[in-house]
Amino acid sequence: MCVHNAGRSQMAAAYLSHLAGGRIEVRSAGSAPADTVNPAAVEAMAEEGIDISANQPKVLSEQAVKDSDVVITMGCGDACPFFPGKRYEDWKLEDPAGQGIEGVRPIRDDIKARIQQLITELLPDPSTPSTPND
Repeated sequence: MCVHNAGRSQMAAAYLSHLAGGRIEVRSAGSAPADTVNPAAVEAMAEEGIDISANQPKVLSEQAVKDSDVVITMGCGDACPFFPGKRYEDWKLEDPAGQGIEGVRPIRDDIKARIQQLITELLPDPSTPSTPND
């Protein structure tokens, strides 16, 4: 979640969906959604082979937060609802708004690294055999 749901949160959601291979349900929203996704974010993700050009910023709902196990915020501050018992992480990331592709690439790469770490925390190692009691 971020303010405009046009850059950081769109890239994070796209990476999470792509890299987790559908094993994690992903929601993306903003406290004050923009009209469109940031074109530089679209271009940066296209360089990674991920198409977010058809995505639309969405408004953040309290229900979406209630339905989530992990809530990642990116600069939405007090506008993001807080519910006890949820895992919250506030990722300090530069805002890609108004930046060209050269400025967005490092933000994209930082997001990708954080998403890869998050996936390792949320999903069991697929090479580890499970037992009937797992």
